[in-house]
Amino acid sequence: MRLAFLLIACIGLLAPVPSRAQHAYAGSGVIVHSSSAGAAQDLPATLLKPDGNGPFPAVVILHDCSGLGARSSGAPGRWGALLAGEGYVVIIPDSFLPRGLPDGVCTAKTARDGLKAAPMVRIADAFAALAFLRSLAYVDGKHIAVMGGSHGGSSTLATLAAPVSENGFAAGIALYPGCAASYGAWGVTRTGQFRGPVTAFNGVYTPSAPLLILVGEKDDWTPAEHCRVLAERARAAGKPVTLKIYPGAYHSFDSPNPPRYLDERNNVNKPEGHGATTGGDPIAWADAIKEVKAFLAEHLRAM
Repeated sequence: MRLAFLLIACIGLLAPVPSRAQHAYAGSGVIVHSSSAGAAQDLPATLLKPDGNGPFPAVVILHDCSGLGARSSGAPGRWGALLAGEGYVVIIPDSFLPRGLPDGVCTAKTARDGLKAAPMVRIADAFAALAFLRSLAYVDGKHIAVMGGSHGGSSTLATLAAPVSENGFAAGIALYPGCAASYGAWGVTRTGQFRGPVTAFNGVYTPSAPLLILVGEKDDWTPAEHCRVLAERARAAGKPVTLKIYPGAYHSFDSPNPPRYLDERNNVNKPEGHGATTGGDPIAWADAIKEVKAFLAEHLRAM
């Protein structure tokens, strides 16, 4: 199997997770066949399966801007291990490695590099992973969620805003996503053409399934205020969007590392286009685990 599988599998199985697993599970490497803008793409992915015959509910986890290689934040693996231990089948596709982005897109890249695996491109990856899961006899195909943090959270928002039939995802979870972007009928106006402070919010975000957004109050990469407005307008229109903002928490509050600012991080929410803070918050992380478990139990467990 490719190195990407092995790295994410090791991260998922060995990284400390603040939760005790209830189910034994095993990991394996698989290939997911995606197609975006007519271009076929084979994505290496890690599949985590609880012991037993199922059928199990499942979660597609979309990685953040650091990808799944040597520079990965490790967050997809941590969440994957936690959820597999809770009895969910988990698949984590790699959207970056096959597109020539093994080190991710968190720091300065050309605009073209960023577009290779932008959230809108990753919609196809999410639905390809959904189709793969539904091909497995031990997966409950009616109860599959999509989840991601940061770039993966933005990709989750994009996925749930995409036109789908009634056979789409049953639920979605976005951790510290970029809420100030174009997702279906929702969009923003900025001071600059592609970056800078938001000057106006336009339309209503309309997800195809219930959505939970978790974000830190002090997030200077994907500001909580943008998600507050998105969620507020969505709820006012009767859309199933739930938002929780963690006081004092930064971007990547589910990280074991302390907060630190790096100037080279790409940041469309700043006039200069770069600079952001990331770092863990144990209180927010512990609560996020409770929120994620409760949300998935509500929407994915067959009645």
